[in-house]
Amino acid sequence: MTIEIREAQPSDAEDLAGLIELLGHQVDADGVGRRMQRLSSDDLPQLVATEGGRVIGLCGLHRMAAIHRERPVGRVTILVVAPQWRGRGVGRMLVETAEAQLADAGCGMIEVTSNDRLVEAHRFYESVGYAPTSRRFAKQLD
Repeated sequence: MTIEIREAQPSDAEDLAGLIELLGHQVDADGVGRRMQRLSSDDLPQLVATEGGRVIGLCGLHRMAAIHRERPVGRVTILVVAPQWRGRGVGRMLVETAEAQLADAGCGMIEVTSNDRLVEAHRFYESVGYAPTSRRFAKQLD
């Protein structure tokens, strides 16, 4: 097993759509590709894990300034690994790479959000050093 972490490419859009759907989001490859183009203007890549050229995991990154923080806050916006690859260190590799890139980008803290129903994901985040610190509230805008 040789897992590689690299920057997501537009040609990955179909594989990424399949991974994103695992989290319950309704997406298609065209939409993912369009969003990837918008994200490419940011200086932080969206990361993928590959094995034998196949995309098996995704980790989205974002950096934001906050008036109440001295340094930017990094955010893992999405983390998903194909079911057959879970429990084999792929998520940990993605998180470690994300942490290094966000630290290099000057972030002083990293946040992760996770849907309340994803209890296994919460256990994973705690196992790699993240602690619940607040609640997130959201409102859908039409």
